[in-house]
Amino acid sequence: MKVDFKNKTLHDYLDQLSRREPVPGGGSAAALTASLGAGLISMVTNYSLGRKTNSPAVEKRLAGILAQSEPIRLRFLELTSLDSEAYLKISAARSLDKQAQKRAAREARAIPQEVCKLCFKAIQLTPYLVEKGNPYLLSDVEVAVELLLSAFNAARVMVRVNS
Repeated sequence: MKVDFKNKTLHDYLDQLSRREPVPGGGSAAALTASLGAGLISMVTNYSLGRKTNSPAVEKRLAGILAQSEPIRLRFLELTSLDSEAYLKISAARSLDKQAQKRAAREARAIPQEVCKLCFKAIQLTPYLVEKGNPYLLSDVEVAVELLLSAFNAARVMVRVNS
């Protein structure tokens, strides 16, 4: 079953999340939370690029951070839907044999594992922003880290549940 949350409004997503429906759930919410954190990294980087005090080396490094944070942000958004699709496969496999159930669980576990890996990768982008980024946006970097840590921990819960 195809699920596409990336083209829904935030309002629609949250409405669906709050209903008595199987998806989205915790894994999807973890991926969305992570995308918010990665989005803040991109925002801070965009505000840090082009500052008069930046050397060419700083500009190059900031451009590299942006080139990494944007694909991560977009992948998190995709994972928001993919997690829901994986859960629906688990639900459908409940009436099937043990092998099918294990296969569905393995696939479902792979999504939050990827969220964890990408959260770690995104957090690694932040120290340079603290050092060389726009100093007025340090709180946004801190919020990004908190969101990514929260998403990492939530995704770990989903890995455990799907094991």
